[in-house]
Amino acid sequence: MEWRDTGILLSRRPHGETSLILDVFTPTRGRHQGVLRGGTSRKLAPHLQPGAQLDLSWRARLEDHIGSFTAEPERSRAALAMGNRLMLAGQNAVLSLLGFTLPEREPHPALYRRTEALLDLMAYPDLWPLAYLRWEMALLEDMGFALDLSACAVTGARDGLVYLSPKSGRAVTEAGAGAWTDRLLPLPPVMLGEGDADTAEILQALRTTGFFLQHKLAADQFGKPLPAARETFLDRLLRQSENS
Repeated sequence: MEWRDTGILLSRRPHGETSLILDVFTPTRGRHQGVLRGGTSRKLAPHLQPGAQLDLSWRARLEDHIGSFTAEPERSRAALAMGNRLMLAGQNAVLSLLGFTLPEREPHPALYRRTEALLDLMAYPDLWPLAYLRWEMALLEDMGFALDLSACAVTGARDGLVYLSPKSGRAVTEAGAGAWTDRLLPLPPVMLGEGDADTAEILQALRTTGFFLQHKLAADQFGKPLPAARETFLDRLLRQSENS
């Protein structure tokens, strides 16, 4: 069994004295693991930082084996991440969430393209938080938990959507909420694509998407909490907004 593809390095861990096990996200093979022999060498190790884009070849005797990789660097994102603490925290959040939610060997080409575009956008820190929010919404959709923001779940109205049902993920108006307001989640205008959003509104939206990430996606992981890297990113985004 053999294939070749490009891929984003999600994580790596030691395997024996000189090898690594790589966890990568590819457009056609999804999330995939394999052994990279000699991965700790001086030649390869500097190029195997999380977030790196790699040209990958995978081979195994049988398809269900972990197999072995050969990897050539296509481009590094380390300079973009290491040069900005917010971008480093954001990249860690993206890679951790993908490693947490993606089933192995299940292709998600649309999510892959959005992820690649998001990571390449780290050169523009001012644009990144909003792009990250859009990416989290896409992650929920690709994992089967799309938020329905088209119309009020109660009245059918398409305007005045201000809440989300925590059970169904459907939007609700003030009139539709009635006495249930305190049981609903806020739906900031930025999630509807309306106007410019400041950091406070983006953070509010990320708290809403975080609810669904935890109670829908993480619930499928036997109740495990979301990766701490996501909360670290939100904390850094909050501190940056307070200091600006």
